[in-house]
Amino acid sequence: MKWSRRDLLKGLGGLPILGAVWWAGAANTVYNRRGRTEILQQLDITPSLPPMVPNIGGEPIKVGIIGFGIRGEQLCRSLGFATKEWMEEMKIEAEIDPKNKALEDFLNQDKLNVKLVGVCDVFDVNAERAINSFSTSEHKVKRYDNYQEMIHSGEVEAVVIATPDHWHAPMSIEALNNNIHVYVEKPMTHTVDETYSLRTAAEQSKAIFAVGHQHRQTLSFKTAKDIVEKGTLGHISLIQTNTNRNDDNGAWNYDIHSKANPDTIDWEQFLGSAPKIPFNKNHFFRWRKWWAYGSGLSGDLLTHDYDRLNCVLNMGIPHSVSASGGIYTHNDGRDVPDVLQVNMEFPEFSTGSSQAQGKEKGMTFCYSATLGNAFSRPTILMGHDATMELGNTLTVWPDMASTRYAEMLEAEKMLPHIPIYQYNPGANVPDAISSATSQYFADKGLMWTYINGERVDSTFLHMREWLSAIKNGGNVSCGIKEGFEEAIAAHMAGISWKLGRKIEWDTDMEVIKPIAGVNFDEVLLSNGKSEIFPVATEQL
Repeated sequence: MKWSRRDLLKGLGGLPILGAVWWAGAANTVYNRRGRTEILQQLDITPSLPPMVPNIGGEPIKVGIIGFGIRGEQLCRSLGFATKEWMEEMKIEAEIDPKNKALEDFLNQDKLNVKLVGVCDVFDVNAERAINSFSTSEHKVKRYDNYQEMIHSGEVEAVVIATPDHWHAPMSIEALNNNIHVYVEKPMTHTVDETYSLRTAAEQSKAIFAVGHQHRQTLSFKTAKDIVEKGTLGHISLIQTNTNRNDDNGAWNYDIHSKANPDTIDWEQFLGSAPKIPFNKNHFFRWRKWWAYGSGLSGDLLTHDYDRLNCVLNMGIPHSVSASGGIYTHNDGRDVPDVLQVNMEFPEFSTGSSQAQGKEKGMTFCYSATLGNAFSRPTILMGHDATMELGNTLTVWPDMASTRYAEMLEAEKMLPHIPIYQYNPGANVPDAISSATSQYFADKGLMWTYINGERVDSTFLHMREWLSAIKNGGNVSCGIKEGFEEAIAAHMAGISWKLGRKIEWDTDMEVIKPIAGVNFDEVLLSNGKSEIFPVATEQL
């Protein structure tokens, strides 16, 4: 029987086995149980199960929210607090489309033993929405005028930071220096110097520090780690991963609130260390489009792909980074690129080899992004023996020139165009994906994962891990070490794009290799490529 790839993958979807599905074999062994068993035994891959997390018992953890915008509101829902407006909106959505399970999923979400005690936001409307939704007759959520007031109040044990990027490090450092636990969104810093300062603060603090890379809870990524460590792919020499978005939301052109004005927004506090400019609603609501407040594609979206591959491979900080691209799809006044290509080189990295010792070593990580096209391009890990396609599901394809599988390929127990393994933790679970941007987030592991065939919010699992570590001790999956590696890699990409040259990392000294006359933080905070750095230009 001849099976096409399409037929095969269609068939895979109907075979749930403890939340996973797999199939192995070739056309002439489709019904040969012994052949399939032989391959699976050789691969020895075990689908990952969710980690056991101790209960968050005792007195509720007193949490303060710093930044109650789009992401801050999402994080609050993962903590168990949804606004009245969102609840009503989701109720209507479910009536229109019964497949929309957002409200049902939220109501069924486990409780995390959290007491939301305060909110800090520079926009009155945001702060008031949180207070009106989360206050009860027994407990009123307090509004703090600034983050220092919240941290030093004595009423808060932990803070969730979901502000523009240029506030991440100052707020995190202030909290850690006062032994207040921190959950901060990525990237954890806005500049190179901040990255070292935050690492020092986290290492010296008694508090638990976590970076909001929730994809580390995604079961397919955990299974991918097992696959790689067992040598299934052989030596991986190339990784290709991508961002594909083509709508206003994906390009950070968020809605501007009708009540936004200098009387409802504390503009000076929003600016902080950013250049002092007159009140600007576009900058306030769409801050990701400017280096002064955000980190562009390199810090905002590349970090998703870098960290989720780092959690699979433990590759660490790249030896060198080269970036190119420009503002090609949204000429709307932004100064961060909307098309970006980044090559990260890891010349000493290896995942093991099935060939002669010393023949294979080194890997290139290629990131390709556009905010002007939504055609889906999968993440691919290319090894000598097999290729892995990695998303919320994963598929492994044998390579026709594999050394490890040469005998099976010769005997046609394997065929290059038929996968030898597929893992789908959400088999038979319908997903109501509403847009290309949602699909992008889902494939990055940023929206949900699956436990025993049931969809579970990844951010909920990530915050639960942090809260459990606060109560019970233990480690978080994305702490200061992982955050440091992510931030440095992202900053190297941003600097490379601006300077138009390769940026290198000194592993022994743990610093970006200096360039005479160039201050890397000044480069990062500048208004893009239009500013010329004379000394760097002369050296090229």
